[in-house]
Amino acid sequence: MVVLNPLKVVITNLESDKVVELNAKRWPDAQNDDLSAFYKVPFSRVVYIDQSDFRMKDSKGYYGLTPGKSVLLRYGFPIKCTNVVFADDNETVREIHAEYDPEKKTKPKGVLHWVAESSPGKEPIKIEVRLFEKLFNSENPAKLNDKWLTDINPNSKVVVSDAYGGSILKDAVVGDRFQFERLGYFAVDKDSEPGKLVFNRTVTLRDSYGKGGK
Repeated sequence: MVVLNPLKVVITNLESDKVVELNAKRWPDAQNDDLSAFYKVPFSRVVYIDQSDFRMKDSKGYYGLTPGKSVLLRYGFPIKCTNVVFADDNETVREIHAEYDPEKKTKPKGVLHWVAESSPGKEPIKIEVRLFEKLFNSENPAKLNDKWLTDINPNSKVVVSDAYGGSILKDAVVGDRFQFERLGYFAVDKDSEPGKLVFNRTVTLRDSYGKGGK
């Protein structure tokens, strides 16, 4: 699992020195009886979710986290947001406080990917992620003749420099391929250096042309 824009979540009812090892799948549709498809991920007092998975106000059809609402951490436990800590501007959310349900009695609809500290105070692996989309907004820019340049997608390449990755990525080498849940398929780029892995998205999970390039 990889979190592109990390938002800190403090699990207040989990001991600060406790780390629980959970089973996660190497690819989401792996069979449960295939032991080679599983690896261990740490669950600790500090986890990170994506900023896009939190809002201050809930709405119909939104399955992310909001104050007083519960979500399920993928392969882990349900958590409920109990408090929000803002930055000095009183608008930017700096971190979230939440309680987890160790008995898993809560059955929320929303399921979020996440990354945790492997030990107290030790940040997850920081990686660079390069997101590639279609170069053009339409399927056939040649139809625009000399105006084809106006069809270029300005978001055809987006670089995220401070993403967090799960521990399974620590030994990745150039050419290794992974599926990042909810994000697509990625390969390790040759620009990677010791302590700074770079991942290129090779395939998305949807066809943007089907939605008008949006």
